Amino acid sequence: MNLKEKRILIAGAGISGIGAAALLGKAGIPSTIYDGKEDLDRKAVLAKMPEGTQLSFLLGEFHEETADQYDLLILSPGISVHKPVAKAFYERKKPVWGEIELASHFAKGRIAAITGTNGKTTTTALVGSILKEYYRSVFVVGNIGIPFTSVALDTEEDSVIAAEISSFQLETTTNFCPQVSAVLNVTPDHLDRHGTMEVYADTKLSISKKQRKDQVIVLNYDDPITKEMAKKTPARPVMFSRLTDLAEGIVLKNDTFVIREDGREFPVCTTGEIKLLGSHNHENILAAIGIAYYMGVPVEQIRSAVMNFTAVEHRIEYVDTVDGVDYYNDSKGTNPDAAIKGVSAMTKPTILLGGGYDKKSTYDEWIDSFNGKVKYLIVMGATAQAIADTAKAHGFHNVIFAQTLEEAMDIAREKARPGDAVLLSPACASWGMFKNYEVRGQVFKEIVRKFKG
Repeated sequence: MNLKEKRILIAGAGISGIGAAALLGKAGIPSTIYDGKEDLDRKAVLAKMPEGTQLSFLLGEFHEETADQYDLLILSPGISVHKPVAKAFYERKKPVWGEIELASHFAKGRIAAITGTNGKTTTTALVGSILKEYYRSVFVVGNIGIPFTSVALDTEEDSVIAAEISSFQLETTTNFCPQVSAVLNVTPDHLDRHGTMEVYADTKLSISKKQRKDQVIVLNYDDPITKEMAKKTPARPVMFSRLTDLAEGIVLKNDTFVIREDGREFPVCTTGEIKLLGSHNHENILAAIGIAYYMGVPVEQIRSAVMNFTAVEHRIEYVDTVDGVDYYNDSKGTNPDAAIKGVSAMTKPTILLGGGYDKKSTYDEWIDSFNGKVKYLIVMGATAQAIADTAKAHGFHNVIFAQTLEEAMDIAREKARPGDAVLLSPACASWGMFKNYEVRGQVFKEIVRKFKG
């Protein structure tokens, strides 16, 4: 598609929409930003554009017939495909792209694309670190914090790109084709948007829909949903497993991470040689090893990067020890399954901070995972009562309510004793209390610093 000949509407004036407009501006392609806020600060948006960008604005209520004036919609991931602006384009059989589709239209080189309910950020960051051990031109992008659109024009033919991609971003891919894709796991999340687990899982699998048989998808053998994806993908499935000794794939054998291919076996390193905490990170490492190996990285470079890699920010991140109490920031534990991994990684009696935005999740398995390890559960946000009710139904009664994270931290400090741990692993999104999980995690760390004095 020659975008210079198309009339392009960008829906949303947030980070994603501004990134799309800036990319088009750099490429010399005019576009229009649509946003429902009539008082949008146009000057502030224009100030973020490259010099010479041709950008106009359409603000306020969206009228269906507006879609007749445009050829292509670029939809920000925060806007559902069921919203009127998207439906108007779909009904007219006009293309709807997301930022990943737009960026990949301009990008050169090969892409390793990673999705899954949990572990995406850690796995993508680790893949990026491994790729940097071997390749000259490496970009780590996507939902991990650097928009793909911001670097697409900087890529070269020999570039390799590690991209973390959410289900929201996958809804609007059409021709996106990674060299290697991965679906790490699929557990209930974002059902307020996707509706059913079947739709959610299909959206995750769509990461491979344009791949060929000579390209690879890395899948989790231990997850029943991703295991079944091997039968549905057009790509070559490569399985990884922490629990099963597979004859082919990436496995954890007697505490050693091993690549098995065509009857050959390549040991990478052992669990005692890594710096990541928790068995869930063993799964992330297995996936990253597979992704990097099929992106062409030799085993020696994989070994070096895996052994030296440390935890990403906001994911079971050790913050500090204050008065003999360890503080861990797991703000990225935005659903129950992720939060279970946070609790499981703790080795000390734990005061747990949870709650936040209501994504229609259930909390039974999370509460069951406490297993005598959690001393107190401090809840806050819109889900506080639902979590408390679930806890009590499962026989856990040490539940304390807090109105703010600051109050929750004061309570945690009061309850904690030397040798304990305080863990922020909310099992919920941050919306309604914070802009995003990063801000929530930063506030947590700032409070710990104040405790430290």
